[in-house]
Amino acid sequence: MQKVTPFLLFEGKAEEAIRFYTSTFKDSEVGNILYQENGMVLHATFTIKGQKLMAIDSMIEHGFTFTPSLSLFIECDSGEEPEELHQKLSDNGKVLMPIADTPISEKFSWVEDRYGVSWQLNMMKK
Repeated sequence: MQKVTPFLLFEGKAEEAIRFYTSTFKDSEVGNILYQENGMVLHATFTIKGQKLMAIDSMIEHGFTFTPSLSLFIECDSGEEPEELHQKLSDNGKVLMPIADTPISEKFSWVEDRYGVSWQLNMMKK
């Protein structure tokens, strides 16, 4: 049983983000989405590459959002996957570190998506 679950707080874009993520990553799916009376997400579960995540829409506006100091680290399964994910996740977002060879990675990049969530994409050296 997974004991630690990443929990993402959005400001009105939770369902949109969940559907984007589950369409971007292979082996991903939407679990359960419960809605508030106003249509915002009260609680949702979804999986990315077998990892369960949770998300909600904030009921109030707040002065914070996601930060790259906490990111989701993705181990890629093929040489093409880092490029595909890099392109999709950085579209309307930003590249924090372009795809590059590193001492431990064949391909590595760090991007922030359109929702402000930070992703590290990694293809280990063989």
